[in-house]
Formats: sequence, structure tokens, C-alpha cells
Amino acid sequence: MAEKKEMHNPEDENVKNENEVVAETTTDEQPEEKSEPTPEEKYAELNDRFLRLYAEFDNYRKRTNKERVDLISTANAGILVDLLPVLDDFERAILNNETAEEINGVKEGFNLIFTKFKNNLESKGLKAMEAKGKPFDSELHEAIANVPAPSNKEKGKVIEDVEKGYYLNDKVVRFAKVVVGQ
Repeated sequence: MAEKKEMHNPEDENVKNENEVVAETTTDEQPEEKSEPTPEEKYAELNDRFLRLYAEFDNYRKRTNKERVDLISTANAGILVDLLPVLDDFERAILNNETAEEINGVKEGFNLIFTKFKNNLESKGLKAMEAKGKPFDSELHEAIANVPAPSNKEKGKVIEDVEKGYYLNDKVVRFAKVVVGQ
């Protein structure tokens, strides 16, 4: 058998050298390890997190305030819608009173409107405060005058209820203006 002699080709060496260079660069270069952040980088990161958190909280505060205002205005709208029929009744009564000749009919009409109005408010949780004859309580009453008590039993008690006080769901919404016996 005949032996083949290999011929020396310089291009083969160049290809071989390029492959070695590529292999050397890939094996020598290792991924960089992350080093500790500098204090400035850490400060910037924490400051950025703080600003984002502050902005989120500010948005939350604005949103809850808006929701609260919407809730209050919606609650008022419900009450006003319930009071509109009473307003209509007053308008009709005023128109009828222009031609009314019987005073008892007018009185009865206004009493019906008053009862309707009162029942409407009571259904919303409003309750009148009973003050006359009760001991004076500065948490419930506002004394507008002190008068000599007609008897010893009435000393320190409410003699007259000048303006009624009201509770809304057991919370005082208007203090009773009263005259107290001394």
C-alpha cells in the first residue's frame, strides 16, 4: 500500500490558531461576580424605594379622601330624595291655602305634612330628646337661662325646653337649649 504524504498547508494552521484563540478567550473569561454596591448606589436604591412608597401612600390617601367625600354626598342624596315628597306636599298645601275657606282643613293638612316629615326623619335614626323635668346634664343640654325654681323639687332640673335637642342613632346632633331652675 502506498503511503500518503501529508502536505503542509499554512491555511490549516491559521484555522487551527483561530480555533485555539476562540477557545482560549471563552475559557479564560469567567462571568463577573457581583460586587457589593457602593454606599451611593445603595442610597440611590433606598431613596428610589422610599419615593415610590411615598407616592403610593399619597395616592392611597387621596383615593380614600375622595371615597369618603363621595360616601357623604351619596348619603345626603338619599335623605334629600326621601324629603322631596314632603316638599311637594308643602307646595300643594300653600297653593290650596290661597283658596281655602275652612281653617280646620288647613290645620289638618299641615299636621299630616308634619307627621310625614317627622316619620321620615325618625326612619333615618333621628330621635327627639326629652329634657323637660329631667336633671340638667351639660353633655345633653345647653343652659340659656337660670330662673328661680318654683319648688325645691325642680332645683337643678330643666324647667323649660326652649329648643329641642336631637339624637342621631344615639349620638347627640343638637343639644337642647333649656332653662334651668335654681
